[in-house]
Amino acid sequence: MREIRSVGDPVLRTPAEPVTDFDRELRRLIDEMFSVMYAAEGVGLAGPQIGVGRRLFVYDITNRKGHLINPELTIDDPEQIVEEEGCLSVPSRQTGKPLYAPTARAAGVTVRGLDRLGRPVTVRARGMLARCFQHEYDHLEGTLYVDRLTKEERRKILLQAP
Repeated sequence: MREIRSVGDPVLRTPAEPVTDFDRELRRLIDEMFSVMYAAEGVGLAGPQIGVGRRLFVYDITNRKGHLINPELTIDDPEQIVEEEGCLSVPSRQTGKPLYAPTARAAGVTVRGLDRLGRPVTVRARGMLARCFQHEYDHLEGTLYVDRLTKEERRKILLQAP
């Protein structure tokens, strides 16, 4: 099973490339991403987090499970909701568990992408699912949630990370 990459790994800061091949290898990758996510007790996982610089992520949150390939995210409700957010790629040096900080995200989003067979998928989300989609989409852009924090909060989190 692939390892989750931690803050400091360049793949996490590199924008991901589009997926072009919808083949058996892609289907295996998606299944493996779910396995890695569940083993880490996460609710979402993007390709770059396991060293795969491709535009895809998996999720399983608020009774919604799926994957999105080559997603495009649109903000439907720009109201900023601040809630605790963490990331499997920003773990505590001491516990290995994600470090959390209050993070602002849009209240509602729509994500359009493709499924594992290349068929179009559109998902509208609010609440925690919207937060998850924005978080995973950021990974595809080379952004981490700590980039959305104040300088002081970011410093506090990164001092605890590996």
